[in-house]
Amino acid sequence: MKLVNISRKTKQRISSSSWYQKLATTVVLGSLLTTNLPIKVTAQTTVNINNQASYTYQDPGSNFTYQGVSSQLQLVFGSTSNNLGRILSCAGTIISDYTGFSVGLYEPNLNDPTGTELGNLVSLTRTELPNIPNNKIPQGQTPNIENANPYFLSNNPAGVYNLLLDASRGQTASGKTYILVANPPPQSRYPQRRIKIQIIDNTNQNNNSVKYIASSLDGQPLNSTGATRVEDILSVVTNPETPQLNLLALAFTTNMCQAQQLQIIKTGDRATAEPGDTAIYRISVRNLADIGLNNVVVTDNLPLGFHFIPKSVRGEMDSQTVTITSERNGNTVTFRTDAIIPPTKVLNIAYAAQLTPDALRGTGRNSAIANGLRTDNRLSTKDGPATHQLLIRPGIVADCGTIIGRVFEDKNFDGEQQSGEPGIANAVIFLEDGNRITTDPNGLFSVANVLPGSHTGVLDLTSVPGYTLAPNRKFRERNSQSRWVRLEPGGLVRMNFAVTPSRSK
Repeated sequence: MKLVNISRKTKQRISSSSWYQKLATTVVLGSLLTTNLPIKVTAQTTVNINNQASYTYQDPGSNFTYQGVSSQLQLVFGSTSNNLGRILSCAGTIISDYTGFSVGLYEPNLNDPTGTELGNLVSLTRTELPNIPNNKIPQGQTPNIENANPYFLSNNPAGVYNLLLDASRGQTASGKTYILVANPPPQSRYPQRRIKIQIIDNTNQNNNSVKYIASSLDGQPLNSTGATRVEDILSVVTNPETPQLNLLALAFTTNMCQAQQLQIIKTGDRATAEPGDTAIYRISVRNLADIGLNNVVVTDNLPLGFHFIPKSVRGEMDSQTVTITSERNGNTVTFRTDAIIPPTKVLNIAYAAQLTPDALRGTGRNSAIANGLRTDNRLSTKDGPATHQLLIRPGIVADCGTIIGRVFEDKNFDGEQQSGEPGIANAVIFLEDGNRITTDPNGLFSVANVLPGSHTGVLDLTSVPGYTLAPNRKFRERNSQSRWVRLEPGGLVRMNFAVTPSRSK
């Protein structure tokens, strides 16, 4: 393809010329990459723009000649390009090798209420190219000259396909629904794509305006803008031999993104630890995409009893220091960076957490999730959770506590034992787990090796005959036969019961 010198005035005239308008109509509807540079296409069947185009034009005012190159383009222009669809990469570029890729059109499974499962392959009208006169087989289109379904893509032209629907068979009737399936070859990094195609208007077939809506069934975007629902048209293909036969080209261009574009791995510097130890964690975020990732955010959920040390955070990529910011909200720590992770590169984040006695009551298992955005189309990618299990040993620190208490005669009804208020021997207290405790001759009792948490004790009044609960004039909650206490790890709490002689005594 040759490029012409274009002046500013000439450029304006060309923009409104008929050949430029014709060029605009040849771009595949739904295509992702366009150009603002007017480029004249010579009369060829197909012209490929697969890289960059250089251009020159002269300013008539200064006679200065401008030179430059366009952005990278990957489009197909030609007599049939408006009837062709294409399978592109996640960034909207051509995939390096289309061997084994196929595109098929299916009826929805009528027994599936969701309308997402595949039924039978759509029976397409057979075509041929070159056309053999008078055999009643309509002329087809390249590259799918026989209108095969499914159609296997090739590398020349790269990733291009076309499927022709027959209006005379009701295949373009309003409300007709299909599922377009893009199948990658086995062991491909790309997953299968399913796209719902629904005809919404077929009233203007002669004017090339049979409309349909394409909706993503797999949650992946349909194009590089992130859209999961787009509107497009079916283009009428004329047949010289059978002009009354209307075949309409389904030529939808969509993107295929890798199933996994980001990978997170979490490791630790030890397999076991005990309260007082400091564990060092390392989070590795690898870019598996074909483009850089930015806006990387890692969310890490620490287990119970792990104290995050903010000053310990370090970031590294390719042996270079990377700035990492951290924020803690409860047990959740969020790491952020402004750095871009290039393809195949790994961002490493290291930090420390100190174990407290509460860790004995936790699981020792923490998990992290990574999120990022592609730098080309801002589509989000995610991986995780990545987990690490730490076995917590008691060591010399025990998280068990002790409950102590007394049963005494409260003479001034303040709930506290003073001089002259004797303890009650052989009083019985029941804990919530059924354990039975008896007071000593001084009315004292204690329970050792009690797990941290909430505990309840109840005084058995039948064990203190002649006594009843003493009213408490200072704390209403103590006017009860039961007591509730909160025991911290390794802590000590009191559980007192005040009684007074009953009237019958």
